[in-house]
Order: sequence, then C-alpha cells, then structure tokens
Amino acid sequence: MQIEILLKKLAKPAQRAIQNAGITTIEQLSSYSEKEISELHGIGKNAINVIRQTLNEHGIIFSSKKE
Repeated sequence: MQIEILLKKLAKPAQRAIQNAGITTIEQLSSYSEKEISELHGIGKNAINVIRQTLNEHGIIFSSKKE
C-alpha cells in the first residue's frame, strides 16, 4: 500500500522524515517499531498518533521487535 495515504495526513516535517528514511509503503513503515519512527527528526507525538491511527485503519501495527 502506498505511503501517500499516510503522508497527506501528516505535517511537512513528518512527511520529510518518512521520505528521507526511504519508507515508500505502509507495510514497510510497519516493519519499524514505534520507538524507531518516533526517533526520526520531524516525527513528534501528533505524527505518531496519526501514523498509529492510519496503520490501525488498515489493520496494520508497528513492529514489536525488541531494541
């Protein structure tokens, strides 16, 4: 699933953070833990909430890998 579905819901800094990380699909985003995504420059609490909600809408969750 293309990442544009999510990007249009995010502020520009969060959009750039995801794009700069090379994430191009929702599935690819879900391979990261919530902590990993939140550590990207430009991703704040609001962006994490929007990302989590969008993933949930598509039946996807963040990775639960241990760090």
